Amino acid sequence: MRHLAFLAALALPIAPALSQEGAKPLVEPKPAALIADGVPEVPAELTAATRPYMENRGAGFVGWNPVDHSMLIATRFGNTTQIHRVAMPMGDRRQMTFEAEPVGSGAWSPKTADVMLVQKDVGGNEFYQIYALKDGRLDLLTDGKSRNGFNAWSKDGALVAYTSTRRNGRDSDIYVMDPRDPGSSRMIAQVQGGGWAVNDFAPDKSWAIVSQYVSVQKADLFRLDMATGALTPIGDHRKVAAQGGAEFAPDGTIWMTSDEGSDFQRLGTLDPANGKFTPKGPAEKWDVDNFDIADDGSFIAYVVNEAGMSKLRLLDPKSGTARTVDLPAGIIGGVQIAPWGEVGFSFTSARSAADVYSVDPATLKVTRWTQSETGGLDPLKNIEPELVKVKSFDGLEVSGFLYRPDATKFPGKRPLIMNIHGGPEGQSRPGFLGRSNYLLNEMGVALFYPNVRGSTGYGKTFVSLDNGPFKREDSVKDMGAFLDLLGKDKSLDSSRFGLTGGSYGGYMCYAAATHYADKLRANLCVVAISNFVTFLENTQEYRRDLRRVEYGDERVPEQRKKLMEISPLTRVADIRKPLFVVTGANDPRVPKSEADQIVAAVRGNGGTAWHLVGTNEGHGFAKKENADYNFWASLLFWKQYLLN
Repeated sequence: MRHLAFLAALALPIAPALSQEGAKPLVEPKPAALIADGVPEVPAELTAATRPYMENRGAGFVGWNPVDHSMLIATRFGNTTQIHRVAMPMGDRRQMTFEAEPVGSGAWSPKTADVMLVQKDVGGNEFYQIYALKDGRLDLLTDGKSRNGFNAWSKDGALVAYTSTRRNGRDSDIYVMDPRDPGSSRMIAQVQGGGWAVNDFAPDKSWAIVSQYVSVQKADLFRLDMATGALTPIGDHRKVAAQGGAEFAPDGTIWMTSDEGSDFQRLGTLDPANGKFTPKGPAEKWDVDNFDIADDGSFIAYVVNEAGMSKLRLLDPKSGTARTVDLPAGIIGGVQIAPWGEVGFSFTSARSAADVYSVDPATLKVTRWTQSETGGLDPLKNIEPELVKVKSFDGLEVSGFLYRPDATKFPGKRPLIMNIHGGPEGQSRPGFLGRSNYLLNEMGVALFYPNVRGSTGYGKTFVSLDNGPFKREDSVKDMGAFLDLLGKDKSLDSSRFGLTGGSYGGYMCYAAATHYADKLRANLCVVAISNFVTFLENTQEYRRDLRRVEYGDERVPEQRKKLMEISPLTRVADIRKPLFVVTGANDPRVPKSEADQIVAAVRGNGGTAWHLVGTNEGHGFAKKENADYNFWASLLFWKQYLLN
């Protein structure tokens, strides 16, 4: 989902509850793993007022069991997301993993389903380990120390490919093993860099197709010889093209997505001998996000991102024709075709929590498998967004989704919070807002989710417009264009605008605090970059070079100078409005030091800075008790500094 679990909301202006002694208001106990520095206590009446909005959940499609035809889904009934099994449409969600840490991905072995693999980290550190699940217990298959990533099963279920940084902590070397015998694990290819993955094994397992992610605009493909471990480039690696998927059909044809020769990702086939990409199927004017091939090769299911909305199509590879599945406006994820042909996927919209569905490829009938709880609230009453467009400083059109409160219930000009997505290679899309619906439905606060330049979903030209340090602040100027446009909206109160964002959106949050202090009342910045140079020097080594491609290289003097110039920490004196900073102590992407230094600087200048730290969290709060408390603390912040 594009919305972070800790999105800010507002509190009702109600009187505090008193203890039996009448001396002190009752407060919500703070989870032991949170450090609330400068954050006031949360009144118990606030938690009671918001309770129904806190109890929504979603279900994500994980995969099929090839033997008993059941589904794997990821959902949360306790403090963390875990893997569950659903035997039939609308059947019980039977929990399979029972871990203190989130477990959101898993895969049965093809054909026999005799082994199920899952991956899990600790405290959000993203040093994932791969486990075999049996009788509710996880048997460790990897080294327990390095960062490991599950890639692919072979078609017969005999082998699994994964990457690991165990050799030097930096490079994601390629390994294979039979998970039934962990001792069979062996490195098959030693590589340099952190963007490597095995996409798929050839049907006869003689070779595998491997990708190296370089940037959002470029990924290179290789042929991996399974006998020798030799990696041979496929095609001309001097060209810049985003390539994804790369999956074998039963007849050996390789299908993939590529933006070669187009501004958008298209579905087509790859000739491994010369690297030629040939588009297939109907011409699409938007990105093809993902796809899967039926086991018998009779059809391909693929998803098109049309201005943020998903369309699911089934392609006949022989005729080149495609049929579109009839679904409401929303977002589709996790598409996988079962061995018997049924298409599984996740779906969410403004009026539907994330749930799991399937499609009959013959009739296109859609069947719902789960119906997630929404705290007793009717999701059909939620507000759907409108698309807002504006010309930015240089004439570029940028857009976003605006959720307006019900004008009959909340007349007059309304306050607004702008929420910037992370990435920066990401996209705000109109999915289920969860607890943030409290803002709209109960408080009458408008929400705006922009897609500034550099966002995905609008073509490779658009996504490149913020690359490097010298273009970085062009995206910041896009925020200014939105603020100017929304400030003229007669239904919005421009004197009560706030801004929030996480990850790269957190940097944008800091940047907005320095550039638009006169337009914003307060800023809530989550797991955010405050200084590009210190961020690049301290982010985990396995991902450092990948981030240099996007932001710039701090080792190059002229780039280092510009990175320092545009860093919010350099301009911290311009932060004149209250700031709330949220941090995961184990964050491998944006280290906690990025938050510590800007909080200290703001306070050193006499400014207001709240700081909430999750000592058992990483790049965002994944544990419900922490996310809940963060939400309530955010309510206090917005109530005090946005509304008052």
